[in-house]
Amino acid sequence: MIRAAVATDVPVVHTMIRELAEYEKAPHEAVATEEQLHEALFGDAPALFGLIAEDDTTGEPVGFAVWFLNFSTWRGTHGIYLEDLYVRPQARGGGHGKALLLELARIAVERGYSRVEWSVLDWNQPSIDFYKSLGAEPMDEWTVHRLTGEALAAAGRR
Repeated sequence: MIRAAVATDVPVVHTMIRELAEYEKAPHEAVATEEQLHEALFGDAPALFGLIAEDDTTGEPVGFAVWFLNFSTWRGTHGIYLEDLYVRPQARGGGHGKALLLELARIAVERGYSRVEWSVLDWNQPSIDFYKSLGAEPMDEWTVHRLTGEALAAAGRR
């Protein structure tokens, strides 16, 4: 079952974000707090949206997707940027990841958005294969750039 995240989900989503960071070999980079996550999802001006995948038998959360809106100036419409999609190891293969992505696609179509996009680590072949099986295409000609940390601070002072 897929449902919208609610405020009481923040602790488990936060825990799963930490699990995802471990899986992606970057636990030191996942420094967001539960308070920050709560504010982003449920504050006065939510900038982040969440979905929860629940176990069909127990109803326990086994995965999540968090996303935000982007905008295509070429298409003139919003899109969905999927920041994180994660299914706990014991629940993988049960269709939860597919259900989360299909729900995002449904939301995009319903709202007239032109795309759903995300990044995937180039070494994460199981995820790449999964995304391709749904019809997703890699954007190989694009390279993600990021300004963060000291470089961001320096640029912000210029």
